[in-house]
Amino acid sequence: MYDYDRGAGWITFSWIVLVIGGGLAILEGIVALSRASFFTAVGSHYVASSLRTWGWIELIVGIVAVLAGISVYRGGAFGRWAGITVAAVSIFAQMFWVPIVPFWALTVMFVDVLVIYGLSVYGGARKAAEAAVPESERDRGIRAA
Repeated sequence: MYDYDRGAGWITFSWIVLVIGGGLAILEGIVALSRASFFTAVGSHYVASSLRTWGWIELIVGIVAVLAGISVYRGGAFGRWAGITVAAVSIFAQMFWVPIVPFWALTVMFVDVLVIYGLSVYGGARKAAEAAVPESERDRGIRAA
């Protein structure tokens, strides 16, 4: 009836991308808050009115992405919906980066679409599969056929 492994690769991909992407966003936020000259060279004025504002946005979104990734790993519903939201916000934010770094922005947008697909299609499958197996069979490790 249900297969525990169906979509496991998509879920694994999604939580790994959320954790790594969130970690990078946290680093970008810290760099922007420290007023490093790195971002002024790539045109930060296109993204936010000030580098400090953009740094706080990146930091907050990064923290939420890491928490969502950890929640997806643990099978929580918060992670599924927060991950979809973070990926959707990321797609929107990448549109501002297209004139500055087009290849990178389009690549990130593509990966975000894959994360949204993985979480929306297979994000709830693990809970549904576990609920379908009787408690006695779950304890013995028997899979539903």
